[in-house]
Amino acid sequence: MKMPKWLFPVAMAVCGLVINVSHSYGKPEYTKKEKKPCVACHTSAKSKDLNAVGKCYEKSKSMADCATKK
Repeated sequence: MKMPKWLFPVAMAVCGLVINVSHSYGKPEYTKKEKKPCVACHTSAKSKDLNAVGKCYEKSKSMADCATKK
């Protein structure tokens, strides 16, 4: 049985989405590690959007490097 031409690109897109989505969210472990609330890095508690400190933390993985940035 021959595979439909559209199946491979769709499967690759789904796999890429699954891989990228799992790495793009903040985790509760970060709040425990840094002893800071979600809004220390996010624009609101239920938002995925990062503020300046969150963008810095995303790169450096340390609040000590980002604490003075606003």
